[in-house]
Amino acid sequence: MSSPEQHTDVAIIGAGPVGLFAIFECGMLRMKCHVIDALDMVGGQCAALYPEKPIYDIPGYPSIDAADLIDRLSEQCASFDPVFHLGQQVTGLTPAEGGRWLVETSTGTRINARAVIVAAGVGAFGPNRPPLDGLEQFEGKSIHYLVRRRMDYAGKRVVIAGGGDSAVDWAISLAEVAEKIMVVHRRPKFRAAPESVARMDQLTREGRIEMVVPYQLSGLEGNEGQLTGVRVATLDGEEKVLDADVLLPFFGLAMNLGPIAEWGLDLDKHHIRIDQATCATSAPGIFAIGDIATYPGKLKLILTGFAEAASAAHSAFPLVHPGEVLHFEYSTTKGVPGAG
Repeated sequence: MSSPEQHTDVAIIGAGPVGLFAIFECGMLRMKCHVIDALDMVGGQCAALYPEKPIYDIPGYPSIDAADLIDRLSEQCASFDPVFHLGQQVTGLTPAEGGRWLVETSTGTRINARAVIVAAGVGAFGPNRPPLDGLEQFEGKSIHYLVRRRMDYAGKRVVIAGGGDSAVDWAISLAEVAEKIMVVHRRPKFRAAPESVARMDQLTREGRIEMVVPYQLSGLEGNEGQLTGVRVATLDGEEKVLDADVLLPFFGLAMNLGPIAEWGLDLDKHHIRIDQATCATSAPGIFAIGDIATYPGKLKLILTGFAEAASAAHSAFPLVHPGEVLHFEYSTTKGVPGAG
């Protein structure tokens, strides 16, 4: 038996940082929100994958841990009383009477909304695993694809593999607590923020990080789930063993749009095409923001997603409040509606 429909102004799919800020932006325009997320907590990747990872490009915060950012965003939107539907995946998005949309979830929840904002990050995600024999016996014990608590690595010999932001940022962070940090990458150039690479280079010169370049992972040593060493090799076949307690392979996430791919939106590979000015998708009343949205020149930054959240909320306003003229005002002028 179907659940009764719940009505709202805006349904937001995804409770990551961009989805949370969209609640605030909609609230500032007197639009109520229901929010759906497959995870059983708010925060998206920030909460699930790297709650203790420092983030450096949030305006006003020289550095803020991902979990703290989620706490601040949750506090910011709380005064607008959003309704959260966590631990459930959106399985259906279909047109409803009056130009509205019906959002259905894996638990039978049915939400009738005038507008929908898709803030689903990269959709369903999982780690790209290195193709190593015997990998499974070490996963979750001494091989991890995310860092939940930095102090779990205190006093340990840690091998970090990868050349992106996660590899570089965690090498810098864990160098403060680990006995030894070894960074394995197939080439000297890293795909991370230049400031972070410079900091890692400085720690390398100070002897706090060992660069293992140009090498790539080739094998694992250990038993009963506990690593004792990580084998690495050059493209020419030169091999050596790094004594290690832990391996952190950071090779990015495997993205899967899941049911989003069936919603009839205009897609570009694993992303939803939008109009940059309005964040509108190819379906009237549906908007997309954050990492899942794409357009020419898109910068995949949290702050870009925040700006898109504001644009999407303003674009949704005439749908929720038809015929009403929106007089733009700064928050410093009008304050936060409903906040005492």
